[in-house]
Amino acid sequence: MQHKLSDIQSNNVGMHTNIWQYCVVLPGAVIGDNCNICSHCFIENDVIIGNRVTIKCGVHLWDGITIEDDAFVGPNVAFTNDKYPKSKQHLSSFPATIVKKGASIGANATILPGISIGTNAMIGAGAVVTKDVPPYAIVKGNPSKITGYTNTQLNESEQPAVSPHDFDNDSVLFQLTTASDIRGDLIAGEFPKHLPFEPKRIFLVHGVPTGKVRGEHAHKDCHQFLIATHGTLNVILDDGTSRMEYTLSSPNMGLYIKPGVWGIQYKYSADAVLLVLASHTYDPSDYIRNYDAFLKWKQENS
Repeated sequence: MQHKLSDIQSNNVGMHTNIWQYCVVLPGAVIGDNCNICSHCFIENDVIIGNRVTIKCGVHLWDGITIEDDAFVGPNVAFTNDKYPKSKQHLSSFPATIVKKGASIGANATILPGISIGTNAMIGAGAVVTKDVPPYAIVKGNPSKITGYTNTQLNESEQPAVSPHDFDNDSVLFQLTTASDIRGDLIAGEFPKHLPFEPKRIFLVHGVPTGKVRGEHAHKDCHQFLIATHGTLNVILDDGTSRMEYTLSSPNMGLYIKPGVWGIQYKYSADAVLLVLASHTYDPSDYIRNYDAFLKWKQENS
C-alpha cells in the first residue's frame, strides 16, 4: 500500500510494502517486500532496503545507506553520510553505512557516516554511534559503548566448575587446585596432566579501559585457557549457533576456548589482569577476525 499523500517516485518497491503519509521516496531507491515505512520519512536515491524492514516515523535515509532484511529503525533515528558537511558542497560518493540483518536501532539514535551495524545488534535509544558495532552487540550512550550482547545466555550455574582431572571435549570452565594456609593461597596445575593442553605461548592482558572490548576473533587450530589473575571480566563464547557468557572473577577459575569458537572479552574491571595460555605460537593465519568469515568457515568445516 502506498498512501496517496506520499510521493513515491521509485518503481523498485516490493510486494506488500506499506508506505504511509508524507513520505518521499526518490527514483533510485530500492525497497524490498513486506516493509513498513511509517509517515514523514525521506528516502534518497542510493538507498537499499531489504525485506521485512520497519522504518518508524521521522527517519531520513541518505545516499549510501543499506538496511538489510528484518532490521528495525526506530522513530527519529538520525543517519548521516558526510563527516564534514558544508552548504552547497557535495561529495562525489558517500561512505557506505550498513545496518545488517536483524539489527535494531532505538529512537533518536545518531549514526555517523560509514558505520556498519552488525547482525542482530541493538542500538539503545539516544545512542551516538561513532564506530562499527559488532554482531549481537548492545550499545548505549554518547559515544556509544558495548554493554552486553543479544541472544546470549549468562552462565549463572551455582555448580562448581569441573576439575581439570575430569576434562573432556565439552568442558569449558575449570576449577584449579588451590592450597590455602595462614601464609596465603597457592594455585597450581601441571601440563598436560591437569589442564586441557600443553601451552607453547602465554600472554597477559591488563590496563584495559572499562567499556573497551578485546578478543572478537576465533582460532582455526589454537586452543586457549583464560585465567583472571586479578580483578574481573566477562567472556562470551560463540560457536556460530549459540552464545554463552561467563564471568571470570577468581584466579582459581579457568575458561577453556576450543578452536572454532568466537571469543569476546569485555566488562574489564580497572584492576583486571587476564592470563592467556595458548597451545600454538603466534600465527596470524590462524586467526579469523571477521564474524561473517567465521560463520562461513564453520559451515565449510562442519
